Amino acid sequence: MSAPEPRANPLLLGQEPAEAILLEALRSGRMHHAWLITGPEGVGKATLAFRFARRLLAGLPDADTNSLALPPEHPVFRRVAAESHADLLTVEREYDPKRKRMKTQIAVEDVRDIPKFMALTPAEGGWRVVIIDGAEDMSPSSANALLKVLEEPPSRAVLLLVCGAPGRLLPTIRSRCRRLQLAPLDDAAMERLLGTYLPEMPRDERDRLVTLAEGSAGRALLLAEEQGLALATLVDEVLAASPNLKMSRAYEVADTITRGEGAFSTFMDLLRAGITSAVRDAVRGRADPDQTRLIATRPLDAWGEVWDALTRLQDETERFNLDKRQAIVAGLGMLGQQSNRVAPS
Repeated sequence: MSAPEPRANPLLLGQEPAEAILLEALRSGRMHHAWLITGPEGVGKATLAFRFARRLLAGLPDADTNSLALPPEHPVFRRVAAESHADLLTVEREYDPKRKRMKTQIAVEDVRDIPKFMALTPAEGGWRVVIIDGAEDMSPSSANALLKVLEEPPSRAVLLLVCGAPGRLLPTIRSRCRRLQLAPLDDAAMERLLGTYLPEMPRDERDRLVTLAEGSAGRALLLAEEQGLALATLVDEVLAASPNLKMSRAYEVADTITRGEGAFSTFMDLLRAGITSAVRDAVRGRADPDQTRLIATRPLDAWGEVWDALTRLQDETERFNLDKRQAIVAGLGMLGQQSNRVAPS
C-alpha cells in the first residue's frame, strides 16, 4: 500500500502544532490571506495544505474538534481528491510531453490565472483557495505575477504556498506571507505511518527506514519503493571499507547500482547521508568504530568538501546524462585517503 497523493490523503501525523495554528486562525475570523508552509521534504507540507483547504471549503468544524480533518467520504473531500472542486485551484510544475519529463519551473501563464480565480465570488459561498505546490520552482516572471495578488489580496480568498526552499522565493513574497514551519516527524509518527503504508514489511526493516529517512515519511516510502534498504547496506559496506575499498569492489558496486532504475540517485543520496551521520556522531562522541575509522582519515572540515564534491558529481551526471557507472566509481574514490583514489585490487 502506497501513500495517497496529498490531495487525497486523509492521514497527517506529527504536525499537530501547525494544524492547531491553522485551526485557531480559522476560528478567530482573522484569517491571513497568504500562508507559507515550509519544512523538509516528505514531512506533510502538501498534505497539510490540502487538509486546510478542505476545511476552508467545508466550513468550520465543531467547537470540540481539534483537527482540520474531513472524513474521506465527505463530499468536499471527494471533490478535492478528484480535482473537481470549483473553489480550489492548484498550481504546480507540469509535465512536458515533448521532453517526457516534468518542467523545471512553474509557468508564468499558470500563475497569471491566480488573480482572476481569487477575484471570483466563491461558487459555494465560502472561500476561494489556491495551493502553489513547490512554490520555490516559480520562474522570476511567475514570482512577479504572484506579487500582484499578495499586494492586493481579495476577500474570502486564501493562498497557500508549499515550499521546501523558502530562500529561493523573493523576499517580497516571503514578507507578505505568514510562515508555518513544519518539523521532521518524530519516530512514533514515522512508525505509525510506515505501519499504515507498509504493513507487510517486517518490523526491523521499517525501523531501518525510520533511521534512514530522518523524520521524512516521504523519503522512507521512496526508499522502500527503490530498494533503499539494499542500497543502504551497500553504503554501509563502502563506508566501512574506506579508505581501503578495492577498485574491483568499487566496480562491482557500480554494476549493481546501475542495473536498477533510479538507484543511482538513491545511492548517492544515501552515501552523502552516511557521511553526514558519521560526522555528526563523531562530533557528538557517539560514533561507532566504523564511523570513527572513516572520519579519522581526514580533518572534519574536509568532509564538507567531500560532501559538496559528491553533490556536484551527482548533479552533473544526472543533468548531462553522463555515465553513472563511472560516476559511482569516481564518487567512491573520493572517500579514499589523501590521494582520493580507491585502493588497487
